[in-house]
Amino acid sequence: MPAAPHHPHPLPHTRAPALLFPTAAAAAYHVADEIDRLVRANTAARKPTVLGLATGSTPVGLYRELIRRHREDGLDLSRVVTFNLDEYYPMPKDDPHSYHRWMRETFFDHVNIPRDNIHIPDGTLPPEAVDDFCADYERKIRAAGGLDIQILGIGRTGHIGFNEPGSPRNSRTRLVTLDAITRRDAAGGFFGEENVPHQALTMGVATILDARQVFLMAFGEHKAPVVFKALEQPPTEAVSAGFLQEHPNAVVLLDGAAAGELTARKRPWEVGPCDWTRELVRKAVVNLALTVRKGLQKLSDDDFREHHLYELLRERGPAERIGEEVFLDRMETITPYPAGRPARPGGGAADVAATPPPMAPTRLPTGPKTVLVFSPHPDDDVISMGGTIIRLVEQGHRVHIAYMTSGNIAVFDHDARRFVDFVDEFLGAFGDAAERSSGGTVKDRVNQFLDAKLGGQPDSPEVLRIKGMIRATEARAAALACGIPAERLEFLDLRFYRTGTVAKNPIHPKDIDDIAALLERLRPDQVYIAGELSDPHGTHRVCAEAVFDAVRRVRAALPAAEVWLYKGAWEEWEPHEVEMAVPLGPDVLERKKQAIFRHQSQKDRAMFPGGTDRREFWQRAEDRNIGTARTYDALGLPEYYALEAFVRWKDG
Repeated sequence: MPAAPHHPHPLPHTRAPALLFPTAAAAAYHVADEIDRLVRANTAARKPTVLGLATGSTPVGLYRELIRRHREDGLDLSRVVTFNLDEYYPMPKDDPHSYHRWMRETFFDHVNIPRDNIHIPDGTLPPEAVDDFCADYERKIRAAGGLDIQILGIGRTGHIGFNEPGSPRNSRTRLVTLDAITRRDAAGGFFGEENVPHQALTMGVATILDARQVFLMAFGEHKAPVVFKALEQPPTEAVSAGFLQEHPNAVVLLDGAAAGELTARKRPWEVGPCDWTRELVRKAVVNLALTVRKGLQKLSDDDFREHHLYELLRERGPAERIGEEVFLDRMETITPYPAGRPARPGGGAADVAATPPPMAPTRLPTGPKTVLVFSPHPDDDVISMGGTIIRLVEQGHRVHIAYMTSGNIAVFDHDARRFVDFVDEFLGAFGDAAERSSGGTVKDRVNQFLDAKLGGQPDSPEVLRIKGMIRATEARAAALACGIPAERLEFLDLRFYRTGTVAKNPIHPKDIDDIAALLERLRPDQVYIAGELSDPHGTHRVCAEAVFDAVRRVRAALPAAEVWLYKGAWEEWEPHEVEMAVPLGPDVLERKKQAIFRHQSQKDRAMFPGGTDRREFWQRAEDRNIGTARTYDALGLPEYYALEAFVRWKDG
């Protein structure tokens, strides 16, 4: 089915035009519309359309929409000429990490662009041939009539193409050295930073800016800081995307997460008049309190006047009244009983009603509840909300955990060797001769494959299965540390994840069927979903959307179920966003850490640590939970040792 079009919202106060979309899919649909119109017009006039194309996760939705239009709407791409931005160097064209192969598998193999019309920088060239190739690439672009539309993503260093910090405004296609951050961000796809090439061939900044129209797309919270630099700070060689400010027809397309640091989104009261909704008042006042380092009930009229909030003070003031309203609002988020306070044995509704209203925002019926936690990877549950899980179990609720993917690509080879060696030794000590022979054969096959495995090569199905078993046994051990027995664990192994590489397939309809069937079988009173958008590999986002679709499908069977969102290992909800904050004492936080430790394959050094953060997952979790509690304390709210934060899912 085609995506529904959405009217974008222009963002003010940016140095280049920026459009806000509700989802990345809506932004991709918008760009596909622009390409569709141009291609059809040029084809009718028997003219070529020249497209500059990008790789990576950002344009995948665009390519899928163009493929759909080609197949279902008759979009003819036979007159399209393409030039890709970049390619790793050195890089064989059929290598799994090659952009030649990625473009074929993602786009070119599914449309009718003639092979001779496709141009991608050549990573197989000998060093002495590189300069001539780059000059010829520029000549071919000019001979084709120049780029009609250039598609861009943006890296965390601010690069467009591989124009890393320091790339001059007048640069052309050339060989470049990759920034350490860029290589670190690419490490997941190469199964280790050590396998990422140090160089790449890329179009230059001037080449990109010569395009008649430019669309830069950015999605996710991890892009927000660099989007701010590119759109609100003067252009500089330190952030090559900032040069788009000088382009006469460049547009930046963002989802809400990527736009999060822009002034119009983060502090809209600094841009112009506001509609002071309850949510915006809360955001402004919490931001003010943290900026001036005062509790919510200590804010003065002068604090509001001196920080662009005179309009709010005039409409809702005085400061004391505004601060107290937000204080009471934030107090209501504190919830020692996340599924409602259970009745004592022999007690009744009066026991539940005895909980003070500010401490019980949930409105669930009395008695033990059924709680279903969806964990995208086998460790997200304990990393993100392990303390809440422990509290729910202690309070007598039936907690089930659904592990949505195997997480097998995140296991190091040395762990696979260690486990098959253990099985071989175990069978030698306790099994019969036939079992040992079988076990030894598996060990031999695994070691032979790993001995011959090249850097960045995907694992064999047998090795992937072993690595999946490692993650599953760790998940069972971690859940047991939280008090959840194995029979309350569900291993969904969703189909979209079963690629053996970081690049994943689209969600499969049967994946949603499986999730819906689980919801109907358990009929949970509460559902917890990873709502974190900064997952560098996209699995959290895909899993969340799949659960949302399933919940919508079975909503009639679960009319009273609460759906809560937690954040993953990379981010925490902003203090004004939090709608439930569960206090954790030192003992509960320690138990949570012990549960995280059960994921031994992710201990010490994870395969995909996420960006530049080198802390172990237990350190991130501890620092985040303690940090959230300190933020609440800074706002003048009750002081706790640690807090886990959640927001309600609001469908639509």
